[in-house]
Amino acid sequence: MTNEKKESGRQSFRPAIGSVTLCFIAALYVLLVTNRMFWTKAYGYLIAEPAAFIAFVAGISAGVMALFTLFSAKYVTKPVLIFFILVASVSSWFNDQFGVIIDREMIRNAAVSTGAESGHLITARFVTYVLLTGVLPSLLLAWVRIVHRPILKKLAYNTAVILACVAIFVAAGTSFYKTYAGVGRAHRDLVSTLNPVIPIASAVRYAIDTQRDANVVAQPLGTDARRVGAVDNGKPRVTIIVAGETARAQNFSLGGYAKMTNPELAKRNVVYFPNTSSCGTATATSIPCLFSVYTRGQYTHRKGLQTENLLDVLTHAKVDVTWLDNDTGSYGVTDRVSYTYLPPSADPRFCKDGECKDEILVDKVDGWLDKVKGDSVLVLHQLGSHGPAYYQRYPEEFRRFRPDCRSNDFSSCSQEEIVNAYDNTILYTDHIVSMVIDKLKQRSNTVSGAVLYFSDHGESLGENGIYLHGTPYIIAPSQQTHVPMLVWMADDLAKAAGFDMACLAKRAADGTYSHDNIFHSVLGMMDVATKVYDPALDVFAACRTPSNTLAQN
Repeated sequence: MTNEKKESGRQSFRPAIGSVTLCFIAALYVLLVTNRMFWTKAYGYLIAEPAAFIAFVAGISAGVMALFTLFSAKYVTKPVLIFFILVASVSSWFNDQFGVIIDREMIRNAAVSTGAESGHLITARFVTYVLLTGVLPSLLLAWVRIVHRPILKKLAYNTAVILACVAIFVAAGTSFYKTYAGVGRAHRDLVSTLNPVIPIASAVRYAIDTQRDANVVAQPLGTDARRVGAVDNGKPRVTIIVAGETARAQNFSLGGYAKMTNPELAKRNVVYFPNTSSCGTATATSIPCLFSVYTRGQYTHRKGLQTENLLDVLTHAKVDVTWLDNDTGSYGVTDRVSYTYLPPSADPRFCKDGECKDEILVDKVDGWLDKVKGDSVLVLHQLGSHGPAYYQRYPEEFRRFRPDCRSNDFSSCSQEEIVNAYDNTILYTDHIVSMVIDKLKQRSNTVSGAVLYFSDHGESLGENGIYLHGTPYIIAPSQQTHVPMLVWMADDLAKAAGFDMACLAKRAADGTYSHDNIFHSVLGMMDVATKVYDPALDVFAACRTPSNTLAQN
């Protein structure tokens, strides 16, 4: 038998299909199988006008088919369609399981995640889902033979198909333009879960931004900064900032939560700010934003890179700054100050599988305090309440709320178990911050101390079918943006520096605050005067005697 006949015999076992037909089948597959969340949202938003919903389905389907057909070319079709299917499969898992939207900021979060953090999301159910909805259809697609037309006929045919699809897309959009415009304004998430279009577009935008920002150099900020009003007792002023992770205000008993999640802090005379909002819904946005001079409305990722931040201004004022990290990094905030990333230490007392309990931070505080010689700021970046493996964030003795979810796969736990596990993480954070306060109390003879705690963002625990965090801010639920914030100040520091803590407690209870206040409030705590300081955003300014000290210098 000749080689040609052998090849023909082998090919007979493989079905042959036209390239455009295969593109249509692939498009139909991802629309039907990997877009449940997208169609559910669209139906819910457009059900009041059924004709508009039908037109929307037709228009979106035609648009996706036009996109897929663009890649109907020899040697291109299979790799691109397989890529589309795999992306749609993975994205739909996170859409459907956690209510996650794969936008540019979510891509940024994924890009900077640690291996340990990412590993918590790779469950047996995730792997099974991707195998069934992504890998299996991809193998089937790779198996079939594609029949291509001659190049000129193919070009003409593909163009005709694409133009026809685009015409349907445009006709559907214009027919109910007012309806779609109104729904789009009211529901910004209408098309944010369209797979694989949005995840791929988000990844492209992130890649463009990363390339564009690669050589950005931070411009100086607050170079005029100087310390004013030194504490009368001659002791160095020390502020420890505990930057929390994924703690939501709704679960802080200091703010009225029914469970006692803050038993230790409740005994330490802290001032709690019950109405505080975050700068973002993910660490990669919130951390650089809250340490920047920009408000949430002004902040962009590029601005954060282009401008020095709070830590730099403190350094300009000759304040010693140190950052100890137990989370996923500082996202460029610490580029010019002392920084230590703790998980690689693998300290067996606190660490396992590339992650550490937050007590590793407290363990380092005494050593840092031993070296303090002048005014200093220490930032402790917690792993806090980062999910989905909440149970790994706290030691056994803090399993106070039971039964608690002991898995990183929420489907294996009840809602009560998920919330209990999360509440245990808050209980442990309560302990961590309390220990930091106690460390400063123990050094009251040598330093004048203060502690500022806030979380970078909140967390969804199943409300409206959403879990975890990272939802675009404009549509994010309050559970992801309402965050805890509190301050503790040593009596001698409050007295010597003129802080009226009773006044502050009243203003904290009655006022509304945000991460916008962090930059200026820390400068206020440390008595750092500079032109970039804004007393209107300093939570302490109105409760000092004399008031507005920094503004007068």
